[in-house]
Amino acid sequence: MMRMHKLYHRLTLLSLSSPLSLPSNPSLLPLAPPLPFTLRYRTAANFALMSTSRFSNLAPLAAVSTEDSAGGASNGSVSSSSAADTFNQYEDDSTLGVGYRVPPPVIRDIVDAPPVPALTFSPHRDKIIFLKRRALPPLTELARPEEKLAGIRIDGHCNSRSRMSFYTGLGIHQILPDGTLGPEVEVRGFPEGAKINFVTWSPDARHLSFSIRVNEEDNNTSKLRVWIADVETGNARPLFQSPDVHLNAVFENYVWVDNSTLLVCTIPSTRGAPPKKPLVPGGPKIQSNEMKNVIQVRTYQDLLKDEYDEDLFDYYATSQLVLASLDGTTKNFGPPAVYTSLDPSPDEKYIMINSLHRPYSFIAPCGIFPKKVELWSADGKFIRELCDLPLAEDIPITSNSVRKGMRSINWRADKPSTLYWVETQDGGDAKVEVSPRDIIYSQPAEPLEGEQPVILHKLDLRYGGISWCDDSLAFVYESWFKTRRIRTWVISPGSEDVPPRILFDRSSEDVYSDPGSPMLRRTQAGTYVIAKIKKGGDEGRYILLKGSGATPEGNIPFLDLFDIHTGNKERIWESDKEKYFETVVALMSDQEEGDLQLDRLKILISKESKTENTQYYFVSWPDAKRVKVTNFPHPYPQLASLQKEMIRYQRKDGVQLTATLYLPPGYNPSTDGPLPCLVWSYPGEFKSKDAASQVRGSPNEFAGIGSTSPLLWLAQRFAILSGPTIPIIGEGKEEANDSYVEQLVASAEAAVEEVIRRGVAHPKKIAVGGHSYGAFMTANLLAHAPHLFCCGIARSGAYNRTLTPFGFQNEDRTLWEATNTYVEMSPFMSASKIKKPILLIHGEEDNNPGTLTMQSDRFFSALKGHGALCRLVILPYESHGYSSRESIMHVLWETGRWLHKYCVSNTSDAGEDHPSTVKDNISKGTIDAESKVAAASGGGSKEECDLEHEESHSLPRSSLWFLLVFGKLLILGRALSTGEIS
Repeated sequence: MMRMHKLYHRLTLLSLSSPLSLPSNPSLLPLAPPLPFTLRYRTAANFALMSTSRFSNLAPLAAVSTEDSAGGASNGSVSSSSAADTFNQYEDDSTLGVGYRVPPPVIRDIVDAPPVPALTFSPHRDKIIFLKRRALPPLTELARPEEKLAGIRIDGHCNSRSRMSFYTGLGIHQILPDGTLGPEVEVRGFPEGAKINFVTWSPDARHLSFSIRVNEEDNNTSKLRVWIADVETGNARPLFQSPDVHLNAVFENYVWVDNSTLLVCTIPSTRGAPPKKPLVPGGPKIQSNEMKNVIQVRTYQDLLKDEYDEDLFDYYATSQLVLASLDGTTKNFGPPAVYTSLDPSPDEKYIMINSLHRPYSFIAPCGIFPKKVELWSADGKFIRELCDLPLAEDIPITSNSVRKGMRSINWRADKPSTLYWVETQDGGDAKVEVSPRDIIYSQPAEPLEGEQPVILHKLDLRYGGISWCDDSLAFVYESWFKTRRIRTWVISPGSEDVPPRILFDRSSEDVYSDPGSPMLRRTQAGTYVIAKIKKGGDEGRYILLKGSGATPEGNIPFLDLFDIHTGNKERIWESDKEKYFETVVALMSDQEEGDLQLDRLKILISKESKTENTQYYFVSWPDAKRVKVTNFPHPYPQLASLQKEMIRYQRKDGVQLTATLYLPPGYNPSTDGPLPCLVWSYPGEFKSKDAASQVRGSPNEFAGIGSTSPLLWLAQRFAILSGPTIPIIGEGKEEANDSYVEQLVASAEAAVEEVIRRGVAHPKKIAVGGHSYGAFMTANLLAHAPHLFCCGIARSGAYNRTLTPFGFQNEDRTLWEATNTYVEMSPFMSASKIKKPILLIHGEEDNNPGTLTMQSDRFFSALKGHGALCRLVILPYESHGYSSRESIMHVLWETGRWLHKYCVSNTSDAGEDHPSTVKDNISKGTIDAESKVAAASGGGSKEECDLEHEESHSLPRSSLWFLLVFGKLLILGRALSTGEIS
């Protein structure tokens, strides 16, 4: 039988809350503490770029040299000759199915360069830590055994989540009075080669806590231990004197209870060996719905399958809480349980503890398991149970549907120990019309006998969070996805006689109207509240609003002084709009209690340009003086002079579209002519044409190039159209996906026409690609717009929507409610229409909801069954994204080979070189003899066929059938001679 070559890789996005299927609407939620932050070039709002945008986890990168000048200095450009030479590595097809491959050095060296460190500031803003990182991990790390339980993946040797990234070292710098950094104090004392995780400051900033794991081949030393470091000296030591106390990091890990005490999730000392799976099951696996409950769930993976899995989940997830002091004393805290969250009160008197318990679910992940929320004193005494929520398998799939009962239980950031939470009034079902829909309650940690919770506010939309300030001010957020409506309320929590009022009421899609979010300051208790600003002798009540500043010319971030009472604004800072892109990162002048003085304001900003990588600056008032904090080298000097332009063009229905066009260094379209072009994108849903037409992003942002970024192909003289907007619009009661294909094709046509009009893209050499929903887009475009693209690259996509029958992406309807839409959107159903070469890449262990590896397997079978020119690459051990060096390098090699063979070398018109098309034309007698043999032999162009003919001419039908048979015999003979048939 014919051997099918599959190449297996595997990789996952590291623990970055990686975007998998991101909604198109931004949400205005309570801000997380602005620090610590990490230097990453990844933009959550545009997954189309994957690792190409400003905050990627692998940029900036060190300098690389081209293949022609290895070891020599770079002149900031990539020559067309060297780019062409590197393509020679893709010519040899003799080993296509053997081993891992690597791309040319011009690309490989960029990806291999070490990343810059992450940064975190001390609570007092007087020190900064550089958290050092390594480059790409080896595949052996991903190949470690893991347990897939309840929607999570567990490394049994470490008793933590599997595939955790880590830091390799910690360097502490004092921030000097002039804003510059003092010499590095290296944290030392831990074993060489230690892997560092969970770095946390103590409340008083005198100590650091972190976990260490060392030899992962040994069951004991591979487990995590908690370490403590003195910030002044850098000396580190284990927190626990006994080497047998290990961290359980499956869910929570540890928290600082006060300046000298931590509450740690440990592996119970009485725990024995893992449960063994019985050789013979005790009975069949049974699930029942005899009560006729309506249970609809998305397509989740890694779920519990049987009682053995339940036992295994309990084994790894159960922790014993231990109260550990820096002086070495320890005390068990409560009984062993599956603890998922530890949250000390601001006054350090109480700890709110969340835990999971049985019965578990076999159809949904652990997030819907029964959950108990309890209140304990800081010294380990049980106070009271706040709630015990039942299994929540019945949460509807409709957007804005939630769990019944108490949810979002938190401490008020402005109070010592006051709780607040939300309860739904619609049974959690967003389809139920009711007013109010959510009610926010508040109550002291230990209420007096008979004291009932106080109603803080009632909402008609879905609760989205609270930003606290004090008893006189708090912002409450609510939103509704179906209408994209988002509202911000101003409430006075301590004054019942002050009625709530709406501050902002807008569409979340309307980025031009976004007023910004309040800047938060750190309190002495370590919480974050809205910063109040004092402006000289002015009696106004001011806060700071930080915004992205979206405009038709691109984002111009700003910082506004905002009067809460009058609504008046004063712009006190704005990004340079001519050359640079600057953003406010954090407030740095919040060491003292009380209102902040405007003339003593200090903030941290980032600054970058098209050609200058991101650096960080302190900006201090009253004169907005700047001090540079970092001086990172340019990550890829050979592409330092790449050309970037944000372009605007129009879809045929009048919708304005935007894309970022990248061109190689030194390229001139008038003298160099059009280039091969790669279009890389990710569709988004909108409720209005006006919102879809708005510009997002900045033309001055630095072009961050991550490990799988399409921008890597600038080094091989490609034009890159990155993130062209592909809006799928459903205005009013219209459902966007009901016209998905039409709008998708119209957007792609507009983008392709624009790059051709500009003279930068060769009409016959335009490829399309995408990841996840972008892969879904790619397959659909090759099926429904074959005239636009010469080939496609689809990574980790879902292609058959009937396999995700209870919704996908932002589609709330089920397969049975919108059968035609599910079928028409599925490229699997249009496999017979795909006439262009398509490369499918997928992680073998993809755990993203909906994008099972089976999606690519079955799509490939469908394509192959219709004679399509296709290739499937399955990456062993990789998840939805790809992380190991072997996998990433091979993905780049596969991509480069595909682009070279079917884009750079393409000379055919759309569809004409596909076997199915050729055979159709043969039956009509309208094709030359040379192509007839190519069609019969499964090839698409004369370059792939070793037969020569004197001239093209028409032949009788009987001769045509002879050529078909002859061509098949020819291929059969070749297969026999090369051993492809066994």
